[in-house]
Formats: sequence, structure tokens, C-alpha cells
Amino acid sequence: MVPQQLTATQVDTFLLHRIDAIGAPAAWMEMGVLRRIVQRPPLRDLVSTAVLNYLARRGEKTKKPGAPGYSDGEWTRLVTAARADVAAIRDHIDAGERLLAAWSADPPSLSHADQVVAEQLTRIAATGVVPRLRAEIGLERRARTAVAQRLFVTQADREPLLVLLGAVTGRNPETLKELPAAHRILDDRAVELRVTKRRHGPQRWFDTVTWEIGPPHRALHTPGGLYLLLHRLMARGRAFHAAETASQSVSIWSVWRNARTGGLAGTHEHQDPYAASLSTSINFTQWARRHDLRADPADEQAASQDTPPLLEVRLPRVRTSVEVRRTRAVGGHLPSAARSNTVGVLFANYLRGDPTARDWAEDVLGHAVIDAEQAALAAHHRALQESGRTALRIEPAPTTADHAHEGAWTACSDPDQHPNTGQPCRRMSFLDCFHCGNCLITRSHLPAILALLDDLANRRDQLGETDWWTRYGPAWAAIRSDVLPKFTPAELTAAREATPAEALLELAEDPWEHP
Repeated sequence: MVPQQLTATQVDTFLLHRIDAIGAPAAWMEMGVLRRIVQRPPLRDLVSTAVLNYLARRGEKTKKPGAPGYSDGEWTRLVTAARADVAAIRDHIDAGERLLAAWSADPPSLSHADQVVAEQLTRIAATGVVPRLRAEIGLERRARTAVAQRLFVTQADREPLLVLLGAVTGRNPETLKELPAAHRILDDRAVELRVTKRRHGPQRWFDTVTWEIGPPHRALHTPGGLYLLLHRLMARGRAFHAAETASQSVSIWSVWRNARTGGLAGTHEHQDPYAASLSTSINFTQWARRHDLRADPADEQAASQDTPPLLEVRLPRVRTSVEVRRTRAVGGHLPSAARSNTVGVLFANYLRGDPTARDWAEDVLGHAVIDAEQAALAAHHRALQESGRTALRIEPAPTTADHAHEGAWTACSDPDQHPNTGQPCRRMSFLDCFHCGNCLITRSHLPAILALLDDLANRRDQLGETDWWTRYGPAWAAIRSDVLPKFTPAELTAAREATPAEALLELAEDPWEHP
């Protein structure tokens, strides 16, 4: 190959190969060296403008693909565990509220045990203070948490809440941690709120979202229903937190925690866990272990192990999983799948590095190629049948009775009488010969046909798939289906060794600019 033959596609293929081989940072360092070499004379005057434009356009660095999402099995187990925990949180608090209501309306109707609990919860609801409890050393904190969970969302509840919020809303972790308490309900069908899309220091980018509420029994499945549920469950805590800080709370978040500073039993135990920092530690590993969430085995050997590894629970992976599944749901149409980001960000940050998206895309592409190949083969067979044959005529060598006339890649038994018209052949392209009843192919044509196949494959890098299949698909299908199978592997090997350097496709078909 000479510099003039270098294409932008080849440079891009080389870059991707080096990224797979040595990693993105090292590959981009090599790319920088190549860029500096090619941009200097005399190479700059030899390579094509497309290559120079490609090298000038691509930056020195490429962003590392985002964290991969979860497989279908991992996703089901993860979301099921989170939804079960959030349902339990809801049930605990709702049971506590019902007990308070019953105590307020008719105390004697409660059992003695419920009266004791209801009286305690009444004091907590009025003051916001979870009292000190008499318990064995080391168990008081656990006992106080159990009491607080009857009325408040606690610090131990954050993991399932964030996982389910991410799974249902599809928003990034920063947005979830800064969900506002202010909202507007639209016709009891949707909730509208202004969320923080991104936060870089003091700069914030905002976005107004409208989330479906759905019926009450679907509150754990719809973004608006889940938001309103959490808004209600944390309402008491937000009120005490606002009173403690003498400010109006702007965040939906308020959790109760066992205070490690400032002493136990006070309203300061109600707080917005993300007010000071969004990087507040969350123990997803402990939560995954508590539910025994396991990752799918990476291969058959790993599958034979008794215990698969613990599932790595990370909110960015939850977000990626949502984006992948949304993209699959719309058939891969990225403009329809992109909700809170541009198409470029969706692909670069979420789809590009996800194995589930890659496997799905390869499967879709594979089916599309099969469909295109079958359509091209059907077009070839229809054209061949119209010319009076059901298969191409393949002979070891032409006989003297054939009086064959050589074409670009095949021979013609009677160019003066086309089988369809009875008139001299007026073919648009020598590629049409592969669909003609007069076509004759012998062993001597194999080298040129193999060179043609290589040239057709190269054209796929220059034309779009639709144009390529329309222009070359029937001929390619005819060669692959009707010609090559008629020869032995030894004959094909010998022909490959004698393949000419050029297939002369440019000269044997209509000009490229012709419609």
C-alpha cells in the first residue's frame, strides 16, 4: 500500500484495534505520533484530504466508556430487591400512621401492647425526638432505629430508595440526591418538578421534568408515583429538619439517623444527607450482601463455581441499564431513546461500553444482514428465472459448441440474443450477467470473481449499507450462493493464489455518479 491509498476508515479501524490491544490512553498517544507524522510534508501532500480531516477532527484523548449496565437477570434481581425494601419502608410508616390515628380517635379500641406503642409514637410525632431506650450495651442504636422506622425514613433506607429511584426515573445519581420538595401535580396524572440535571461546583444546569403518577397500586413502578410516595414518607422528617435549621427545606430528602455528634435524642437527628455533599458514603455492598444479590457468571467455568460473586451495586450502572433498555424498547432509534441527554452523550457515556447493548445491537444487525442477504438472493433468483433458468450455468471449461464471448468476470453464450428480449444484450452493468440465462462460468473465471468479491467488500466502507445492498447485493448473493459452492475447496484455493490485483469494477459498471 502507498500513502495515497490510505483511507479514513482504515485509520479509524487501526485506532479501535489499538484501543482494544493496549488501552485507550496508549492508543491515543500512538495516534498523536501518527498525526504529527502525516501532517508534515511530504506525507501531507500524498495522503487524501479525508485522512487529514479525520486526524484533525479527532482529539488527542477519548472519553472512557461509562460503567456497563446489568444483565437482564441481574437487573431483575436488583430491582426486585429494591422494590421489596421500599414497599417494606412504606408499610412500616403507614402502619405507624394508622396506629397514631387509631390512638387519637379511640384509644380503648387498641390492645394494651398497641396502646403502649401508640403513646410512644404520639410523643415522637409531636416532638420529632426518638427517646433514649433501655437496652443492652451496643443494642440501643439498633433499638432506636427500629422505633424511628415506624414514622420516619432512616439512614439505613437510602440504598433501596436510590436504586429504585434510579431504575424508575432513569436519572443520574446527582439529580436523585437533589430532588426538590417543590412540585406541581397536573390533573392527578403527572407531577412536574424542576430537577438539577448537572452540578459542577456553584454552576447548576436545571431541567423541568413531568413524571407519570399512575394508579396508587403502581406507585413503586412509575416515576411520579414513587416521587410522591417518598415525598409523603419523608414529610414529617422534613418538617423537623426545617425547624431545627430554621430554614425552609428545598430537598425532598430527610432521613433520621442515630447521631454520633451532638448527643442522642434530638431533632438534629433529622437531616438532608446530601445537603453538605453529594458524595456522602452509601453502603451498597452491605445492602447487596443482605439480599444475597449475585452477579451473573462471566463464563462457563465461573458458572460451575458454587457461589457467584456478589453483585456490584452502583448508581451509574443503574442509569446505564435504564438507557440500554429504553434504547432497545424503541428499536435502537437513538433520537427517540435520548431523554435527558443528547444522542452523542447517550451513545458515548451509556451504550458504547455496555455489553448488553453491544450484544443486542449485534443481534439486530445480524438479523438485518440476513434479511438483506435473503432479499438480494431472491432478487437474483427472480431475474434468473425471467431469463429462463433456475441456476447459473457452471462448467469446468467452455466447449467449442458454446462459442462463448468473454465478459468482465463471466462468459456469455449468446450476446446477440438476450433470453428475455430476443434482442442483442443491452445490459446496464456486467454485474447483470450473474442473473442472465446466457451466463457461463468456468474454472478460469474464478480468480476474477474472487477479486470482484474483495472489491465489493471494500465498497461497503465507501457506501452506506442500503446503497450497497441495492447496488451490489444481488450480484454478491449470486456469487456466494450459486457460484462458489459449485467449486471444490482446492479449486478455490488455487484461484485465490491467481487473483488479479484489480477487479476492474470501476470500468465494468456504470459510472459512480450515474443515478
